[in-house]
Amino acid sequence: MANQHSQFTKYEVARIIGARALQIAMDAPLLVKISDSDLKAMKYDALQIAEKEFQADALPITIQRPTPQKRKEKLSVAREEHVSDEEIEQKEKEVEKEVVQDAQQLGFAAEDDSDGIEMDSSSEEQ
Repeated sequence: MANQHSQFTKYEVARIIGARALQIAMDAPLLVKISDSDLKAMKYDALQIAEKEFQADALPITIQRPTPQKRKEKLSVAREEHVSDEEIEQKEKEVEKEVVQDAQQLGFAAEDDSDGIEMDSSSEEQ
């Protein structure tokens, strides 16, 4: 029992007991059976009850300590793909064709409107 408590710093112990004392003060059920005479001796003090529960290892409260982690993933530089302008233009045209086809299938654009859309995209490039 003493070994388990020695793994916590005094600040962690204070935080655990304080959190549990707040729960007890808000009428949370006690996790350890304490006789009425002991409760009267403690004057129903939430901190003393929480301390007794902590010493009995009955608290389901855990501590997560931040630990330094060195990973190559965080330190590596992001690699970018080099794509030529021609490939980008080709992909854009493919996407435009797909959009026009989807619009035609849904009835938003007539089949003769597809030529006008391609003309607009070529006029924007100039």
